Amino acid sequence: MVLGAVAFALVSSFSSSYEAVAAGSLAAELGAFAHSAAGRPAGQPIEAFAVRYLESHALASGGAVLVALPQGARVQTASGADLARAPAVLSLLSRPPSASEVLATTVAGHPVELAAAPLREGSRRVGTIIATADLTPFAAERSRVLTLSLAEAAVALAAGVTSSYLLLRTLLRTVGRITSAADEIGRSSLDQRLGDQGTDDEVGDLARTFDEMLDRIGTAMVGQRRLLADVSHQLRTPLTVARGHLEVLGRTGASDTAAVKETIDLVVDELSHMGAVVERLLMLGHAMDPDFLARSPVDLRALLADCHSAAQVLADRTFLLEPVPDRVLLVDEAKVRGAVLNLVANAVKATGPGDTIRLSARVSAPRAEVELVVEDSGPGIPAHQRAASLERFSRPGARSGGGTGLGLAIVKAVAESHGGRVAIGESDLGGARVAIALPSGHDRYERGSDR
Repeated sequence: MVLGAVAFALVSSFSSSYEAVAAGSLAAELGAFAHSAAGRPAGQPIEAFAVRYLESHALASGGAVLVALPQGARVQTASGADLARAPAVLSLLSRPPSASEVLATTVAGHPVELAAAPLREGSRRVGTIIATADLTPFAAERSRVLTLSLAEAAVALAAGVTSSYLLLRTLLRTVGRITSAADEIGRSSLDQRLGDQGTDDEVGDLARTFDEMLDRIGTAMVGQRRLLADVSHQLRTPLTVARGHLEVLGRTGASDTAAVKETIDLVVDELSHMGAVVERLLMLGHAMDPDFLARSPVDLRALLADCHSAAQVLADRTFLLEPVPDRVLLVDEAKVRGAVLNLVANAVKATGPGDTIRLSARVSAPRAEVELVVEDSGPGIPAHQRAASLERFSRPGARSGGGTGLGLAIVKAVAESHGGRVAIGESDLGGARVAIALPSGHDRYERGSDR
């Protein structure tokens, strides 16, 4: 349809331009006749002038002129006889025009451009002049242009249909392979992938995006299975202990008040431990949720001062707070505070009475990070155990037997949810140095800045 409309517009434009040229030529011819008629010798009849004028002026091939005078007199060129019989001319002669008119018609079966104008002497009308220009050469040229336009449109249409067919065939084959692979993955195993489809286009991007989505789903499912396994493993022991003591109490009876109180205290302690494990595991499970963080501007000095104050009641340790840079961070204050206190609690478990635990913060220029650092004077964490210490239920370096082994895992989850990381190293105090590094994207505010 578009190609047909273009071809029609092209032929129409070609016709209009050719007819406009012919009309302009006729208008010039009529104007020259009228001007010469107005300047003819005094007393010369208009009819005699018209005869002499037409005899002395050559017309274009196929052209004709007819001058209609009062009382039915006519002066015309050799081809004017056919012109006088044309219906359009007869209509103009019966009702002479009061102003110039131009129209396309046919004379003796040939297409012509016809122009008619009144002849005047002053304000008096003395006749009508009609002239034609033969459009037969133009009609042949227009037919050739139309044929060429339709042929070009047909070639373009065939090329477009063929290329679209080949493109859609390739595209739909690729989409079919992706659909079959996705169906097989859905019915069998998430370990399969679509792989490279051999195309660097939207279909290839679709396959790569689908594989990335499967990777994320696979990671989430592995995490869920691991979470269930961890919960099962960690809750089995306290449940067994609580059940065993209750069964013993049931067999021995409740007459011994001291035994009953001891059993109750032990069961409550085990239940408290299970509650703490469940709460921490739930927090880890929600760490990757979109609404896990509630960010707000947080003053770094106030945050670490609060953590230092809260740490004083944890144990008999020497807690130090080094000077803190004057910064405001866009973070989830509650979760970052909890992560720092988790590091402090781990440091307490790794040290003894009188040992030193130091809190500090610094801006790392090379990586443009803000680090919240907790150091201790304990035994430290060996280099080969540092990666494992960030996993769930790992407790390297801890001296006491308490704890769930989830502290560093929670710290890692909080840091990564902010787009940061956890770095473990050696402290100049002799023990471990654990830092929560937040990227510069979260350090959006500075004292005195306009940002």
